[in-house]
Amino acid sequence: MNAYFVAGTDVSVGKTHVICALLRDVMQKGVTAMGCKPVSCGDRKELRAMREAVGRPNLPLDSINPLYLRTMADPRVGAEFEHREVSLDALAGHCHSLAGEYELLLVEGCGGWETPLCPGKTMAALAEKLGLPVLLVVSNRQGAVNHAISAVRAIRACGLECRGIILNQQSEEWDTAAVTNCSMLEEYTGVPVLAELIYGEDVLDASSLLS
Repeated sequence: MNAYFVAGTDVSVGKTHVICALLRDVMQKGVTAMGCKPVSCGDRKELRAMREAVGRPNLPLDSINPLYLRTMADPRVGAEFEHREVSLDALAGHCHSLAGEYELLLVEGCGGWETPLCPGKTMAALAEKLGLPVLLVVSNRQGAVNHAISAVRAIRACGLECRGIILNQQSEEWDTAAVTNCSMLEEYTGVPVLAELIYGEDVLDASSLLS
């Protein structure tokens, strides 16, 4: 099974954008691929973007998003408001089943690594249940190194491999931090920066992942 858990150092770092950029590249290479988000809150625009990236706009969203919560909040809060049960086993089982249908599956976490998911559990627990290597999306801005160090330590504490970091440039302007983050991230985390997505790019070479 060629699958990865795509985590972010925080909310709004561009996980979905990175996933879609990778999906576009592997599809061009003739690899059957899909993205999925086991838990989504508020709306499903990320899921629509994923299916558009692989050219399947009519794919049922439930197939790549088994737990949808309309409440715009952490999943733990949304599930309580909507009287929904969050089952880690069910979510992990759905992802593993989906992975068997594609040559590459990218599983997106909801929010940051420790976003509350259900009583006593965060998104980290789902990642641990899946047991997949982790790709860490880092927004290329000031503070990125600090957030990435904490995230990588937490990932390793779960017994998981942080396969690599993907730097996502979310602004047209480049400051000193944006220019130096790549080398600092590799030095302080010991994790390779597999790719840098420049602002405005929507395709990302996935060769380093597929190898």
